[in-house]
Amino acid sequence: MRIITKYLLQKFIRNFVIVLVSLEIFFVGIDFLQNYDELPNSANLQLLYMLYNSFFTLTLTLPLSLVFGWIITIVIMVKTNEMVASLSLGVGHRQIFMPVVRVSMILVILLIGLQTTPLAYSYDYTSKILKGTYFTNSKSDIFVKYNDYFVYFKKLYPLQKYAEDIHIYKVVDDDIEEGIVAKKAYFQNNRWYVIDAKITKKPKTIDWNSSKIEIHHEKFLYTLEGFKPKILDNVYESTSSFSILDAISALILLNDQDVNTDKIRASLYYEIVAPLYFIPLIILIFSYTSFNSRFFNIGKFTSLSIASTLVIWGIFFMLHKFSSSGVLNPEFSILLPIILWYIITYILINKKIGYK
Repeated sequence: MRIITKYLLQKFIRNFVIVLVSLEIFFVGIDFLQNYDELPNSANLQLLYMLYNSFFTLTLTLPLSLVFGWIITIVIMVKTNEMVASLSLGVGHRQIFMPVVRVSMILVILLIGLQTTPLAYSYDYTSKILKGTYFTNSKSDIFVKYNDYFVYFKKLYPLQKYAEDIHIYKVVDDDIEEGIVAKKAYFQNNRWYVIDAKITKKPKTIDWNSSKIEIHHEKFLYTLEGFKPKILDNVYESTSSFSILDAISALILLNDQDVNTDKIRASLYYEIVAPLYFIPLIILIFSYTSFNSRFFNIGKFTSLSIASTLVIWGIFFMLHKFSSSGVLNPEFSILLPIILWYIITYILINKKIGYK
């Protein structure tokens, strides 16, 4: 690693950490004070609330902190003439901003990786703590379609992977062929294990002399393979989020069920694609920087850079909300704007500094 690269990264990472910690403390602290009266008296639950809220806030503050940390680094280097000195020694523009882009990409990839874990449901957990349902998470009266089956759960406990009062109907060619009724079922080994099931089978062809309904009981049977309770919970709950793995599983599961998957795709695009909006922004801010400290207006540069960052982040966040609520198609509201944003910034950057 070149000395200039090492020196630049040290300054950038220090500024990034300072900004990130400051934003986390600010947002988490404000939220804690606002909701303090609604929090349970348990110190453990209050601590969990802050930890979950910290991660949820991290998905918002980390990309912003990368850009803000870069703005501070540029301001310091320009005012101390380190930037112009580096360029005078033959350091190219790419050699200045590319190390920052690479480190930022690594950090965002780590953040995306965390979105594949249960931490992706941090916002849901904070809501449950506020409502006093953190340990008693359940859903009632869920009726969904899965392949040839129509499934009804009187009570579903997604975290415990358990359901009560289950009715499963197999429908072939718009005709009910089989019905399964049970009091309890557990989700294990990627399938539902039904306890003390009553199975009713109707004959395919009705003959008044020989046809009969078959009724028998099974102490233990399995069915509905791949029908994950957490996916059920999230599809049923309109304000719920998805982890990346659960979103992919839900898409695979529900695409064949003629179920609208706009919300799932919007969540997936927002978690994977949307955080990448800051990469062109880092280069764009650098390309419109005046490297001569005499002509460098700190106030104007800083205010415009921060305002532009917040406006661009706000636009993508707003488009995500529109797509999650079904107002806009997620491909047009998230993927297309990101592609257009990259094309526009490429043209602007190439026109301003090229890729020296």
